[in-house]
Amino acid sequence: MKYVIVIGDGMADWKIEELGKKTPLEVAEKPAADRMAREGLLGLVQVVPKDMYPGSDVSNLSILGYDPARYYTGRSPLEAASIGVNLGPDDVAVRCNIVTIEGEIESGLMVDYSAGHVTTEEAARLLESLNEAIGNERVRFYPGVSYRNLMVWSGGEDGVQTVPPHDIMGQPLNGNLPKGEGSEFLISLMKKSREVFADHPVNRERRRQGKREASCVWLWGQGKAPVMPSFRERFGMDGSVIAAVDLIRGIGKYLALEIVDVPGATGYVDTNFEGKGRYCIERLREKDFVLVHIEAPDEAGHNGDAREKVRAIEKIDRFVLSPLLELIDGGEDIRVLFLPDHPTPVEIRTHSNEPVPFLIYPWDGDEGGKGGRYTEDDAKSSGVFVEKGTSLIELLLGAGSSTNA
Repeated sequence: MKYVIVIGDGMADWKIEELGKKTPLEVAEKPAADRMAREGLLGLVQVVPKDMYPGSDVSNLSILGYDPARYYTGRSPLEAASIGVNLGPDDVAVRCNIVTIEGEIESGLMVDYSAGHVTTEEAARLLESLNEAIGNERVRFYPGVSYRNLMVWSGGEDGVQTVPPHDIMGQPLNGNLPKGEGSEFLISLMKKSREVFADHPVNRERRRQGKREASCVWLWGQGKAPVMPSFRERFGMDGSVIAAVDLIRGIGKYLALEIVDVPGATGYVDTNFEGKGRYCIERLREKDFVLVHIEAPDEAGHNGDAREKVRAIEKIDRFVLSPLLELIDGGEDIRVLFLPDHPTPVEIRTHSNEPVPFLIYPWDGDEGGKGGRYTEDDAKSSGVFVEKGTSLIELLLGAGSSTNA
């Protein structure tokens, strides 16, 4: 038996007026997902513990069967692993978004958590200049993908309180800046980055093209390196991770999973959906397990774009789920888990923490074959509820066992 987990990041949503008071999952044409839900197991799962923030870091660890209360130390250490930055015992990794703000750091407004999705090349040039200006033995900046970058703070404070920039779109920065021990130092770095970026050639060119300015870095998601067993140690199988974002690739590295590079995979709505589906099938020829992560629905949710979210869901169905369903119909021994890691409602443009719909196909337990379409309401109506997200992988690997997890 081969196993696949397909995660449509942030795919679940609330009813949207623009979509006729329906969710993107209700509007999207997704024949493969709907058939899998109808014939397999459909239900709801509380992916993220209710007392934890519903970040993709916590939620994806949970889906993979790693209790975030035990293994989670922060988002940035996972991203550091992805880009090959080794953390020492006293190093604190800090997520370093390149953002667009209006005004100054302590009195301005968060306009865009991604600086208009600044390109990876532009971000690298900006961080190179930042390293030249303020990098030293205590702090160092590392380019990632697009606006998602990294700072390593040697001897830093991992208990400082920080806020994700996508949570404060359109909100004042005052009141959302870092707090607690070490916060003044982080704020000073953000201010210095504003000075370095102000007349940078990257911004001069972006202004000339009418694009949003890369105003400064926003520091958040800090933590020290975690320690966790490999996927083989936990589940006795080898696997691959197909993802564009450093967070998911970093989780894969900590779990000793193969990281697969897909040409044209961007972590955005223009990603190579077809390539992700094709590479998934290729890796199944050699591996027992493949995780396919698609960031596009989450980005659409953060951007408040309901129609783009619908299109992203439809492409996941067409290019990832449909080829897998064809293989299963052809007799291949494959089992699929499909779900979002959390909702990213278009209305609030950030994550929420209610249960999300999941499906497992095929399923030979008593609850199978009773589902409707793959939607939030039909999943709720199924009567199947998994209380702990960490239990899902156990259901996947032992399909047919009890769903009273």
